[in-house]
Amino acid sequence: MGRLVHFEIHVNDMERAKKFYGEVFGWSFQDWSDYAGMPYFGAVTGDENEPGVNGALMQRQSAPLETNQALNAFACTMGVGNYDVTEAKIIEHGGKVSMPKYALPGMAWQGYYTDTEGNVFGIHQPDVNAK
Repeated sequence: MGRLVHFEIHVNDMERAKKFYGEVFGWSFQDWSDYAGMPYFGAVTGDENEPGVNGALMQRQSAPLETNQALNAFACTMGVGNYDVTEAKIIEHGGKVSMPKYALPGMAWQGYYTDTEGNVFGIHQPDVNAK
C-alpha cells in the first residue's frame, strides 16, 4: 500500500484546463461531476496497459498560489518523448516556464511549467546522453 493511484488538479476554468491538458498531453476527460457534487472531470492520461496514473480536474475551492510563491504541494511530472516539442505545445496553449530545461546527467531532461490555472507541473524526457 502507499502507491499513488489518483491525482487531482485544482482549476479555476474547467474548459480552459481540459483544453490545455488535452492539447498538450492528449488526455481525455470523463464528467464525474454528479458523483463529486461539483465540477469534476476524470482525466485519462494514457493507455491502461502502460504504467501511469489517471486523475482528475476539479473546481478550485480556494485561492491559487500567488506569482513567485514557493510551491507548497505535490508537483506531478509527465513523461514525454520529445522535450522541446512538448515545451512548445505548453507555451502555445498558454503555459509558462517555471524552471527551464536542465539535465539530470546520464538520465534525462527535466523542467517545470505553470499551467493555465496557476499549477506547477514537470516534464521529463529520458536521455542517457543528457548533460
